[in-house]
Amino acid sequence: MNGTPQLGIGIGWRPEIADAVESLGGIDWVEAVAENLCPGHLPDSLLRLRERGVTVVPHGVSLGLGGADRPGPGRLADLAARAEALGSPLVTEHIAFVRAGGALTASPVLEAGHLLPVPRTWDALRVLCENVRIAQDSLPVPLAVENIAALISWPDEDMSEGQFLAELVERTGVRLLIDVANLHTNHVNRGEDPAKALDELPVEAIAYVHVAGGVERDGVWHDTHAHPVTEPVLDVLAELRARVAPPGVLLERDEDFPPAPELAAELTMIRKTMAVAAVERSDGNAPGRTRRGAPGAATQPHWPTDQPDWPTDESDDSNDARARLALGQTALLSSLVAGTPVPAGFDSRRLGVQSRALAAKRADVVARIAPEVPVILGDGYRAAFLAYAATSPMRGGYRRDALDFAEHLLFAEGLEEVVTRCRLTLWWEERAGTRPPRRATRLLRAARAARTARR
Repeated sequence: MNGTPQLGIGIGWRPEIADAVESLGGIDWVEAVAENLCPGHLPDSLLRLRERGVTVVPHGVSLGLGGADRPGPGRLADLAARAEALGSPLVTEHIAFVRAGGALTASPVLEAGHLLPVPRTWDALRVLCENVRIAQDSLPVPLAVENIAALISWPDEDMSEGQFLAELVERTGVRLLIDVANLHTNHVNRGEDPAKALDELPVEAIAYVHVAGGVERDGVWHDTHAHPVTEPVLDVLAELRARVAPPGVLLERDEDFPPAPELAAELTMIRKTMAVAAVERSDGNAPGRTRRGAPGAATQPHWPTDQPDWPTDESDDSNDARARLALGQTALLSSLVAGTPVPAGFDSRRLGVQSRALAAKRADVVARIAPEVPVILGDGYRAAFLAYAATSPMRGGYRRDALDFAEHLLFAEGLEEVVTRCRLTLWWEERAGTRPPRRATRLLRAARAARTARR
């Protein structure tokens, strides 16, 4: 189907469950986060899996294909190197933006530290198509892109999710990684019908499928990848299987990893769901489930009769679209991570939920990659980090964020406990290579800043 290899049933490989993944039976392939791999020093576990004939697919999270900027050549080269080192048949990324600002808006670059939704508009589609083509030309293997989960909706969108994906495939030939958990998330959070999305998107372009767990709190579904797969997500998987036989299905888990038997049980549930849906499809007992053409056939978006076609104004080129998209994405991200006003048309309550979720994720990831910092700060770590995050956007990835947080504390007047300050200073020096300013220097700088502010 569409030239994509038949992958089978797989699981997301993570260092924390490497032994468990190797011990699981019936695993045909694994997916690994590309940014966590070094091509010259691949983990022994992945090398052993490859020797057993298990396919490994690198899954990128930092390209920002849905962002206003063109994808960086360095990031593309890194992703290509990982695909080649792993002998992968394809690579995957997300339809999302992860940073905003910069030259297009003459403002500082802001990092989200998370996948954020792109507006389903003609401007965003034009930019996304060009970015996908740039990535396709730079990668040694085919690219598949994933729909994401979202807490928030953009105002004044032109298309549904299914229509947006259909247009993207039609114009670029890119393959799709469909996350059924994300379709369920968007059903709860944005009122979008997963079956409608599946009816509208070109299912024959699917390269593989993600299945993951989450949890609902106060009417909001959080795509945590830290909870068991729920029945509603399996129902969406069944809906998809009733339309097409995907080349691969993969279980994702990123945190709170359960023992191997629980992972095996979830994989069994996925296999059972796929098998039952396949029987229903062959028996014709799936009312309302229709396919959009034969396998491998060209697909056309099914538009309402009043839907406008692709804009044809030659003066409205991609640079204009990028500039407009950049302004919108920067305003949204600035509101989420820097506390600026909520842009017009957005739900302020939902933006508050998203903002808190971003800060909480930053705190969790910094604690994971710099575990000494929470140990040094003790019970006060999380409150201190969340206070820092409220006014200090991430500016260079999570490792830089950890250093910036420590430096922020060393400048602050509240960190007066001598042992804590000494331990944090030593930690900072070992990683930043420069001695943090001592108290006299901090006071002098503060006095200079105050004088400057009064002028």
